[in-house]
Amino acid sequence: MQKKLIAPLALGMSALLLSGCSSLGLGGGGSGGPDTRYVARDVNTLYMAAKEKLDKGQYQIAAALFDEVERQHPYSPWARRAQLMSAFSYYMAQKYNESTSSARRFLSIHPGNKDAPYAYYLIALNYYEQISDVTRDQKITEQALSALGEVQRRYPNTRYAADAGLKIDLVRDHLAGKEMEIGRFYQRRALWLAASLRFKEVVQKYETTTHSPEALYRLTESYLAMGIPEEAKRSAAVLGANYPGSKWYQRAYDLMQKHAPGA
Repeated sequence: MQKKLIAPLALGMSALLLSGCSSLGLGGGGSGGPDTRYVARDVNTLYMAAKEKLDKGQYQIAAALFDEVERQHPYSPWARRAQLMSAFSYYMAQKYNESTSSARRFLSIHPGNKDAPYAYYLIALNYYEQISDVTRDQKITEQALSALGEVQRRYPNTRYAADAGLKIDLVRDHLAGKEMEIGRFYQRRALWLAASLRFKEVVQKYETTTHSPEALYRLTESYLAMGIPEEAKRSAAVLGANYPGSKWYQRAYDLMQKHAPGA
């Protein structure tokens, strides 16, 4: 999955959260070496040291420093901001579990905060970035779909919901691809009933994805192999009605003419 699709939104939040530095008098940057997070420091210096590391692309160090802001100054207004900046920094460092933990901690303490939509969105991104190819287990894909859906339900009129909607379409297509992969596997072993159940799942659950035309064709194949020409005809008819110009309809038409011309 492409992180570049979302980085601009995330960076926009980064700028938003950091914009108050000058107005609150948080001038000066802590130089800080690798052990900065283990040294007691005032909140201004510590937060700005974290910001400096983030700006330099040293995301994991930045995350640790933001965590230290919260640990050393838990009652400071900057602790709340540091929680979310920690989640963002971990995300950029591709430490997705840590990012999710930070975002969830933020939400548990500040559920009604104005930045809550971004925290939910970041959680969804952490799952989304871990989606693997269709040959592997898709549990993380299901989690991504659920988290993206939650963003849409909770905050339907935000830019996060708009981007979540685009990603939901991609995730659904990915899940449909997994069903197709399993269905083809069963077909190659002449396990026609098992194959047809997978293809039917695609048609019924993922009908708007790019895999739907092939699924209808594979259903036609499977039903003919099982000796159910009427069901094969029904699948081919649905394919012709919805995708009349596709190669899959032409194949289904030829298949029906060859094996069940009178159906």
